[in-house]
Amino acid sequence: MRGPFARVTMALALLALVAPVSGCDAAAGTAAPPARPCGLKIAVIGPLSGASADLGTNIRSGAALAVEQYNGRHPDCPVTLQDFDSQSDPKQATALAQQIVADPKIMGVVGPAFSGESAAALPLFDQGLVTIVSPSATRTNLSQRGWSTFHRLLGNDAAQGPAAARYIDTVLRARKAFVIDDTGAYGRGLADEVAATLSGKVVQRAAVPPRQVDFSSVVSQIRSAGADVVFYGGYYSSGGALLKAMRNGGLTATFVGGDGVKDPGFVRAAGVRAAEGAVITCACLPPERASRDFPAHYRAGFGKDAGTYSAEGYDAASIFLAGFEADRTTRHDMEAFVDTYAHDGVTGRLQFTPQGELVDSAIVVWAYRVADGTVVADREIPRT
Repeated sequence: MRGPFARVTMALALLALVAPVSGCDAAAGTAAPPARPCGLKIAVIGPLSGASADLGTNIRSGAALAVEQYNGRHPDCPVTLQDFDSQSDPKQATALAQQIVADPKIMGVVGPAFSGESAAALPLFDQGLVTIVSPSATRTNLSQRGWSTFHRLLGNDAAQGPAAARYIDTVLRARKAFVIDDTGAYGRGLADEVAATLSGKVVQRAAVPPRQVDFSSVVSQIRSAGADVVFYGGYYSSGGALLKAMRNGGLTATFVGGDGVKDPGFVRAAGVRAAEGAVITCACLPPERASRDFPAHYRAGFGKDAGTYSAEGYDAASIFLAGFEADRTTRHDMEAFVDTYAHDGVTGRLQFTPQGELVDSAIVVWAYRVADGTVVADREIPRT
């Protein structure tokens, strides 16, 4: 071939020969770093509808705020937060976990929210090498089953239960404690810890399934036992209904609940008058005490104050987002990144033991009280 056409054809042929090395830095002679893959996702799994939706929605909102801020810094390569509504049902959580594992774009999970759904879903996440950071699942043995991808951002029941018992003993000065659980993985586990620590002061135990609406039997048992404190391990809707039945039955024993009760839904279920003076423990920081202007940013974004686990949800998502910024864009690399993460978040130090627990120095347990229809921070419970 001759003439201009031949010269163009030869130029194209030469370009094709050098194309495979076009990603090299001519001056340095080294390969340019690959572009960060876009379209990656973080999943959030928990009850976004149903009786416990308030807690799941709090977590989701905190995570959404972190993702929104990240996308503001990286508008050309945003991250998606994908919702998976478990309705706090372990069977649904298992099916949702299968969907998450099957989506190669999902690099991590904020959640599962509750202990029962965590126990059901975590074997699948571990098998699929999907890293999870739960802001709220507290059952102690979740970290003792050898799951390499499990992490949580608050103290477990072995921290919260004894702390609640110490508060009952030293602050409330209980003489006779009646311990109730909702038969679930979380409620029973927490109640077990409280009962073990209170030891000789527990006069009786009872179980109240979460959908039970007739509390006359347990109210009669509390009255007969002469209890001056009732501890309830379970979630806010049932806990509030139980307290309402206690007050309607003339019982004046102080009601103490665990972190699953720490929600305005507890006051709605019990009624403002019945809920007054109730005590709630939580291995979570009061959200108004979170750092980095988190409370103000949350209020600006959602038009209301942050709720229980909102700040923990924010921190959980922020860990994964930091992984993306560090170019950890495979599940294997993200798992290694989270395992060795050691930075301060809005709730405190974010650093994990090999079992996925917060390092001991980062664990706090707070007591809250219901005052004038609002759950307010009372005091941090001493470690011993």
